[in-house]
Amino acid sequence: MRYEKGHKDLTRQHILDVASEQFRTHGVAAAGVAGIMSEAGLTNGAFYAHFKSKEDLVQAVLGDALSKREQTLRAAAEGGKGLEGLIRDYLSPRHRDDPGHGCPTAAMVAEIARHPKKTRDAFTGKISAFVELIAAQIGEGSPGARRKTAIAVYGVMIGTLQLARAVNDRRLSDEILESGVTAALALAGSA
Repeated sequence: MRYEKGHKDLTRQHILDVASEQFRTHGVAAAGVAGIMSEAGLTNGAFYAHFKSKEDLVQAVLGDALSKREQTLRAAAEGGKGLEGLIRDYLSPRHRDDPGHGCPTAAMVAEIARHPKKTRDAFTGKISAFVELIAAQIGEGSPGARRKTAIAVYGVMIGTLQLARAVNDRRLSDEILESGVTAALALAGSA
């Protein structure tokens, strides 16, 4: 059976999208290849036409999802929202409540730390772009000082989102988000 030109690329992207949502929602360890392929409406055998292994899929998902997240953050920064808008958007109830479509870092960082070097390398390469994007929004200080502040702000954002998702008290979760916004803005000198 012959497929239209671009079919393989579209199928690969569909697998990436399904896996990305499952990894962010359920965790990498809990999302198996069989479940991903079933959700994608494909056979397990079709997986190996696109990826060598689940770890290869994890690396591809990280690259794809982090690139998309970078575009979202870049659009927010360039759209006039500034650093405060970027932080408030990231630490919003909407983002907290939709991990499957949210930041892959907040959803997957603890698991990524346990993956092989090649996977962590893929992750590390993308994180620098987030740090630079935040640093560019910080108005004062040397480039090195802005970078250090950006790393701290990004860490606060990720940790705040993870903690807000982990508690089962909605009011406490909302309080965590708002406290994270305050702390991140204070770190950035925007409070």
